[in-house]
Amino acid sequence: MNFDLADEAPKLAMLLYGVVAFVVVVGGLLLLLDVVPTRLARRRQARLAATVAAGTPLEPGRRRSREGLFALFFLLPTVLMLGIGLVIPAIRTLVLSLKNGDSTQWVGLRNYGWMVDRPEIVDILRNTALWVLLVPLLATSVGLIYAVLIDRARLEALAKSLIFLPMAISFVGAGIIWKFIYAFRPAGADQIGLLNQIWVWLGGEPQQWLANPPLNTLLLIVVMIWIQAGFAMVVLSAAIKAIPTDMIEAARIDGVNAWQQFWRITLPGIRPALVVVVVTISIATLKLFDIVRTMTNGNFDTNVIATEMYNQAFRYGQTGQGSALAVVLFILVIPIVIYQVRSLRRQREV
Repeated sequence: MNFDLADEAPKLAMLLYGVVAFVVVVGGLLLLLDVVPTRLARRRQARLAATVAAGTPLEPGRRRSREGLFALFFLLPTVLMLGIGLVIPAIRTLVLSLKNGDSTQWVGLRNYGWMVDRPEIVDILRNTALWVLLVPLLATSVGLIYAVLIDRARLEALAKSLIFLPMAISFVGAGIIWKFIYAFRPAGADQIGLLNQIWVWLGGEPQQWLANPPLNTLLLIVVMIWIQAGFAMVVLSAAIKAIPTDMIEAARIDGVNAWQQFWRITLPGIRPALVVVVVTISIATLKLFDIVRTMTNGNFDTNVIATEMYNQAFRYGQTGQGSALAVVLFILVIPIVIYQVRSLRRQREV
């Protein structure tokens, strides 16, 4: 393979521009979030010290106004990004859901009525419900069991790294990996899929795992559990280590066995972390798109709300119907977010 520097110069220049832009943006954020607050805090402390030394302390109203400006300085970028990235697109999606496919005419709630009348939507909602029920429950359970088993073990760091590694892989990359694991070749041919090879060794015939509903949906769910279990393990492991050791030692002195210790001490002690993990994984599961799109493209009865939303809006040109599905997905996420916010408030009050 010949490498011509002159031919590749535009690509290298573009790569250089990207690296420089990355350094500038990251450096600017670090400057904004570290250097600037530190200097402002030092200036404020010096001003307060000088004022106190002079015997004329700052007026409370003036102090509060300066603190308000200081807080506004840091909140303004966040509010701008939130508005540009979330509020405006949400309003625009709601408006588009009330229009026809090419967004030229108002159709009212017709797009939402289309979802009710379409039989396939029932299967999509059923699949989505199955994902939301199984993934948070199983991923959290696997992460919790793993965190309890390796707690204070000799190779705890290594064991945590092994199960956390899938979190470093994108959903698309994980989908490609598992698509090879589920790969099918006809009987008599060399099996490149690990699952089919094991199945053949056990005396079975090769199966098209991703084309057999409802088993294919369960096999896709395994991929999401494989990714999210590492997240659950890290959060719950940190919560377990935060339990006071004197409480555990007192329970052992009282003759509590490992099973009783788990149910009466460990589980109540990590309840806030459990809520955070379940809620976070539930939201991620509701928005699931990449795994289904990569592995089955929603075929063979594996479609979920996000993939159908994409198909309607971008493949079939039905922007109104796709936007209506997006609004429904947003409505489904809202109760989970509200529950999470209330749980965090109760924790602060305690």
